[in-house]
Amino acid sequence: MTATPATPPPALRPYLTARHELLWKEADAFATEHVAPRAIRMEAAPGRVERKVADLMAARGWLAVTVPPAFGGLGAGHVAKTVLIHRIARVSAAAAAILQATLIPVGALLHFATYGQKGRWLPGVADGSLLLSIAVTEPTAGGHIGGIETTAERAGDQWVITGSKIHIGNSHLAGAHLVLARTAKAGVRTSQALTAFMVESDRQGVSIPAHRPGLGLHGFSAGRLDLDQVRVPVDNVIGEIGQGLSVAQSSSILYGRPNLAAVSLGIHEAVAATTTSYLAARPRYSAALSDLPVLRDRVGDMEARLRAARILAYQSVHLLDQGLSCDADLINAKYLGHQWAMQSVQDAMELHGAQALDRDYILQRLWRDIQHTYPPAGTGEVQRIRLADAAFDDDHIQWSERLARATAWAQPDPTPA
Repeated sequence: MTATPATPPPALRPYLTARHELLWKEADAFATEHVAPRAIRMEAAPGRVERKVADLMAARGWLAVTVPPAFGGLGAGHVAKTVLIHRIARVSAAAAAILQATLIPVGALLHFATYGQKGRWLPGVADGSLLLSIAVTEPTAGGHIGGIETTAERAGDQWVITGSKIHIGNSHLAGAHLVLARTAKAGVRTSQALTAFMVESDRQGVSIPAHRPGLGLHGFSAGRLDLDQVRVPVDNVIGEIGQGLSVAQSSSILYGRPNLAAVSLGIHEAVAATTTSYLAARPRYSAALSDLPVLRDRVGDMEARLRAARILAYQSVHLLDQGLSCDADLINAKYLGHQWAMQSVQDAMELHGAQALDRDYILQRLWRDIQHTYPPAGTGEVQRIRLADAAFDDDHIQWSERLARATAWAQPDPTPA
């Protein structure tokens, strides 16, 4: 794959400050020096959870990129977060997944935790001593939040939680998990039946089965969390009792969807660079494959998708940083970002011919990794339903407007003097 210039493309300039451009270069340098060598080892040993990359990102404060400085974070906002995830995902989607997965529960804490709770957990995220996960999906319910069976019952000044969660990003790295559990009896509306709890990994009754590698994202753990009468203090409730659905949905829209759009974008760029490099270097008759009009036509289609996905990803988080209503834009960036990247990966597989079938060739990894940006934070069907709600003006809750203003990011030019 050819090296991509560290300078952002001109089309993104309206969304980037000088600080963002500096972060872009830092992320590229980090990915080249620290991620690229480990990506090869991660792919060769899919059964091993990658920890060093997480430590290195944490040491730079990137796990707290959206956390205010008052709690030790960078306070850089959502565009900065997208820059980091996007540029790292170009080299390793698995490494980018480690970053994006811990930022989702960070968003929940920022929007729903008390000041004291933020002071309890966010500084650990900022100094790298604490990674987080969000545990919503269950073995039988899947992504259907209304079908959650994990229960939490009040026992004096504690809550007792029992149930199982699956597909938990950073399951084997996280020191604490944001768990969604049912706190109301049957018959209560889902919007009032669930509550969010912070559950530390070392609490009695918490167990995490051995890591099992998935189809792609080798080195990233997305495992199971079992809770057997786990006791947590009442102060571990995040938000109000019965507010769990709001905690989960808002975090998914404001963090999960744009994070996954950034991962898809990084993969998409890697696919395009890999394909153009291969076609340009492959001789055919007296020229190269890249000179054949039929192949240039398909690469042109790939480039069109990539440019559109890039604008969607950055425009949506720019709106979010401004505190503007953009829920549907964030949803659309995730939906089309995956769909377009998936089409480009498939085209690349066909354009490479038999070369694409080589197990050690990068394209196989990119094809497997892009599959992992479809289900999380809602499948394509879920995204289309949400977009239809917007079309019919039925999306009455605008989390971007309601919550982003509470943590609006002041954006004076932070270029160092």
